[in-house]
Amino acid sequence: MKRGKFWITAALFGMCLLVWLPLLIMSAGVFMPEDELYWRYLSPLGLGRDRVRAALLPSYPSLEALEELLIRSPGFFVMFWNSCIQVLPMLLGQLMAGAPAAWAFARFRFPGRRVLFGIYVVLMVLPFQVTQVSDYLVLDRLGFLDSHLAMIVPGIWATLPVFIMTRSFETVPHALVEAARLDGAGEWYVFVHIGLPLGYPGIVTALMLSFVDSWNGLEQPITFLKDKTLWPVVLYLPDIAGDKAPVAFAAALIVCLLPALIYLNCQEELEMGVAASGVKQ
Repeated sequence: MKRGKFWITAALFGMCLLVWLPLLIMSAGVFMPEDELYWRYLSPLGLGRDRVRAALLPSYPSLEALEELLIRSPGFFVMFWNSCIQVLPMLLGQLMAGAPAAWAFARFRFPGRRVLFGIYVVLMVLPFQVTQVSDYLVLDRLGFLDSHLAMIVPGIWATLPVFIMTRSFETVPHALVEAARLDGAGEWYVFVHIGLPLGYPGIVTALMLSFVDSWNGLEQPITFLKDKTLWPVVLYLPDIAGDKAPVAFAAALIVCLLPALIYLNCQEELEMGVAASGVKQ
């Protein structure tokens, strides 16, 4: 029995290592001097055909790549703040528009509710390519193309946050809601003082998943933003030439850092929200 647990643990550790290994190599590359990085990764960087000599620790640690990115690359900061300008208002809009809609789906019974929620589920699983043309036409008619609103407005009406928050609100005890109503509380009071606090894990989960999806999105900015001064930071990486490989490692690390920190601080809420999203109606 103990031997079986050992092999299971070893297999799980190996799978985790496959996930973490690229991140560890990337982190090590950030602190490698330029000549060492090129010597180790000539073939993947298209600079030669020598074998790869990957390492998890640099031989001679250096901060040259971070210095180049954070001090002598103003374009990186412009694109970083573009991402913040586009993502944060979108999350606020999702909270203001999606949470009341999710509460209505979870607590009210009205004609066509199941059909409407089914439409939400169908829209949730559709890839961006299916709605790309229609989104472009609507944004063009509204005059939002080539502006931050082209990224903010479609994201506000995303269906995945509504689905997750609906499942979370369904776990709110019905007796508690009825007791508040018997005490004279209105629907808005019940939503704000009971629904939002008890549905907090689902709200955090929905916003965090939306943040990661929007922060790492490539197709939307390429489609809706022709002005490169409005591009988000995720498009900074493909624009780096091969001779700037150390800067690419540093930029990739910083781009990954914010979602990783958010996940580490909201891991418990994420697990609770994902568990709640599996509750049956």
